[in-house]
Amino acid sequence: MDGIGMLALALSLALAFAFLNGFHDSASIVAVAIASRAMTPRQALMWTALGEFVGPFVLGVAVAQVVGAGLVSPEAISLAALAAAVGGAVLWGVLTWWWGMPSSSSHALVGGLVGAALAAAGPQAVQWRGLAWVLAALFLSPLLGFGAGFGLTRVIFFLAQGASPRINRWFRGGQWLTTLGLALGHGANDGQKSMGLLALAWLLAGRTSEFQVTPAMMGAVATALALGASIGGWRLIRTVGGRILRVRPVHGFVAQLGSAAVIVAAAWAGAPISTTQVINSAIMGTGAAERWSKVRWRVARDMALAWLLTIPSSALLAAGLYALLSRWG
Repeated sequence: MDGIGMLALALSLALAFAFLNGFHDSASIVAVAIASRAMTPRQALMWTALGEFVGPFVLGVAVAQVVGAGLVSPEAISLAALAAAVGGAVLWGVLTWWWGMPSSSSHALVGGLVGAALAAAGPQAVQWRGLAWVLAALFLSPLLGFGAGFGLTRVIFFLAQGASPRINRWFRGGQWLTTLGLALGHGANDGQKSMGLLALAWLLAGRTSEFQVTPAMMGAVATALALGASIGGWRLIRTVGGRILRVRPVHGFVAQLGSAAVIVAAAWAGAPISTTQVINSAIMGTGAAERWSKVRWRVARDMALAWLLTIPSSALLAAGLYALLSRWG
């Protein structure tokens, strides 16, 4: 495959990753709003798609810099390695969607980049300090999501003592704002990951002399994210919205509010975290704050296992794809 063909493949896979990211993670964003009957499924997905489209244009490009230039050394990899990295992440995302397993697109991308870089150029191609920063953010953010859900629930229960059931109308109405805020945060954080991939592909192809995210890249990623979110992963919506705990309006409102705060703060700080992890952890936190036994911990255990498997699995897939692409190229 010539250089133009490999560039086209890398760019196409980066946009496919953005589409799948919107498709995959929109399930986590809308599931509690649907389960608590704050919105109809179509309303929730369309509202989320709006936030996903706007999100990549806000909060700068700090996450894009980390993903595109902070995990692997651009001078040590090729377009084929980048295409294999994103292809591995996309393939793992499709498999986990088919299984109805809410895995992390961020974990998959990190695993894909590291696996392809190791296969292409060995350990020197990985920026280990940057990888350590990303892994710390990925594994710390679920704890922050759980803490936010737990703490906010306790505060709201204290403030709402003696309130009548009519307060649920307020929580349902509030989810229109929290759903939009969560979609904006996801678009800003996860959208930047795909922007970083596009900018890295452009740099590796020699079309620019420095890593730079352009407005055209932002627009392309925003469109792909919004399209994916507008369709939604129904298998995952059922898992997140009903299997972790029986969601009531207060749970949906608190889980979205707490996870949105964590995700927006991470995007501002340049930490590429997992939206799926944060939201699901916040749902567990809000359920545990009411009663520990409300959370179906067996489901939580299965989800945690899926998250742990994602990085090595996507790394192996990316390494295998690189072996194929390097022969083909």
